[in-house]
Amino acid sequence: MAREPSVRIGVIVPFDFALDREYWQFVPDDVTLHVTRTPFHEGPVGMELALLVAEPDEAAVATRTLVAVDPDVVVYACTSGSFVRGAAAERVLRQRILDAGATRAVTTSGALLQALTALGAQRVALGTPYVAQLGERLEAFVTGAGFEVRSLANLDLEGGIAAISSDDVRRLARAAFVSDADALFLSCTNLPTFGLLGGLSIELGLPVLSANQVTMWAALAAAGHRDAEAVLAPSRVRG
Repeated sequence: MAREPSVRIGVIVPFDFALDREYWQFVPDDVTLHVTRTPFHEGPVGMELALLVAEPDEAAVATRTLVAVDPDVVVYACTSGSFVRGAAAERVLRQRILDAGATRAVTTSGALLQALTALGAQRVALGTPYVAQLGERLEAFVTGAGFEVRSLANLDLEGGIAAISSDDVRRLARAAFVSDADALFLSCTNLPTFGLLGGLSIELGLPVLSANQVTMWAALAAAGHRDAEAVLAPSRVRG
């Protein structure tokens, strides 16, 4: 029997986000999600599109479409849009969401840094569906936060990310894996990973995290939900 809703999460996603159902899969059944999208931008997935999606004004407008439902936290659920301009811009993005009426604000890239810290991971392997230039921006963001990036694997996709198969996701994780990493992160909120992280963590012998997973974990934690840690549980492996 489903529990009565205890937490409301407002979710801002890019116009091309296609994995709404995956967010519902990551959260407990007493959590409700309220999803809104930023405006459409023409062009392939890459640097230019990430910069357009990253505009704080668009996030502020999207936040104002959510505040009427009184969410406990508003999340900006786009990895590239929250790392592409660097750490200072990620902080500005969160502040604009707060200024627009959110009680608490989380971004996917900020959530990644929180998750790495929570796991005690210093050396990180990165797997992305992005073109190389965008993948390198993620590496710079993680490195700039004080972590050591040990590997970077990119699929060089300019579209269709949400449609790739589970086998392709597993191959990406294996391509990014290095034995001296403390954790492996699979980037992009349009990359389907639900149900894969526990098996990959066991296979590779280190925590394997994904963008949607850390986003929902950080949102639940910010809202004070008692089951937040369960979202990271599939990625925790014994050393």
